[in-house]
Amino acid sequence: MVAVSSWGRLEQAEHHVRSLTHRDEVAQVIRQTCPGLAHGMGRSYGDECLNPGGTLWLTAGLDRFIRFNEETGCLLCESGVLLRDIQRLAVPRGWILPVTPGTQLVTVGGAIANDVHGKNHHAYGSFADHVRHISLLRTDGDMIECGPTQHPEWFAATVGGLGLTGFILTAEIQLRRVSGPWLQAETIPYRNLQEFFELADASEANWEHTVSWVDCISSGGGRGLFMRANHSGLSEAAAPAATHINMPFVPPFSLVNPWTLKVFNTAYFNVKKRLARQGDVHYERFFYPLDHISGWNRMYGAKGFYQYQCLVPRADGLQKIQALLHEISTSGEGSFLAVLKTFGNRASSGMLGFPQPGVTLALDFPNKGYRSLTLFERLDAIVKEAGGRVYLAKDVRISRDFFEASYSRLAEFLPYRDPGITSAMSRRLMGS
Repeated sequence: MVAVSSWGRLEQAEHHVRSLTHRDEVAQVIRQTCPGLAHGMGRSYGDECLNPGGTLWLTAGLDRFIRFNEETGCLLCESGVLLRDIQRLAVPRGWILPVTPGTQLVTVGGAIANDVHGKNHHAYGSFADHVRHISLLRTDGDMIECGPTQHPEWFAATVGGLGLTGFILTAEIQLRRVSGPWLQAETIPYRNLQEFFELADASEANWEHTVSWVDCISSGGGRGLFMRANHSGLSEAAAPAATHINMPFVPPFSLVNPWTLKVFNTAYFNVKKRLARQGDVHYERFFYPLDHISGWNRMYGAKGFYQYQCLVPRADGLQKIQALLHEISTSGEGSFLAVLKTFGNRASSGMLGFPQPGVTLALDFPNKGYRSLTLFERLDAIVKEAGGRVYLAKDVRISRDFFEASYSRLAEFLPYRDPGITSAMSRRLMGS
């Protein structure tokens, strides 16, 4: 047995682990060791990637590129390939992933299972919108070939399906053309949420990437920094030397607390406000700023941390985001890493996919036990009243009732579950 934790480090649970390195061995291994769960880099924050007391099939060794057409940008690869490795293969050749999350240290299989989104949802949707084909291996040995036009019902169950419909063996992804690794980016300070929404609306027509850092404890209510970017015409391949920071140990207490939070957020806002400007930024720095800090999840201390990411419909997004930030500010809790952004007018094609039209807020919270959980219940109540939802890739504690109410396609999804696959999340929210 091996102790495994998710990225939030809330617990270390004992697992049987099987490392997979060759596609031709996968069917036999999962048939002999099921029920189990595919596990990539473990970057999910909660319990979606865990199977305490059971088996994890480690996919990191399934990391081969099978075929890449440099004329069309179509890539076929194994599910354990990292998004980082796709970018480093493709960008020098004039291609890039159309959609990526805030880290490139996740596998293709994980990106599909969570139908991840990026900073350009209004322009390019979510990850599944660029997946052309999936080879899905069921634990009974059946292979299902699916895509948007081939067995589309299986495709819709698998993208955003939390890894519960089968083992994603390979995937074909359509990349997009770019002239190089650079983006023309701009940072604009805003004083309140009304200004944020005005900036978001004004930017969507002419800017591909939009995202915002929000000061979750500011007394004025929602000041922040709005960042937007387009791919630049620069074709230079070299990037400035990156500064890598390492968090080499777990401190005895969280370094994120009311004292450090107030100092950091005030300093960060004021410095960035003074330096706000346009300029060329390498894609890795714009898309994945935290990837330059190794082990940053350790700074929350031995008890770990929660990430709370929710989505509320746009109709009353201003009022609901204000209410969420008020609860957070009043609680004295919060995060350096508070992200606010809008989604475009398109929903995930996945039955359990998170993205849909609206506005999403994501924050990290040090684990303070009951105090944290009661805060989340108050946040849940606001989101539920709005008809919103919580991102399952980040969750470890929402109720089954809230899950069923907010993911209306659950009944449609359940017939596609593989009975030989289980996770801590599936047992908590689906009973098995």
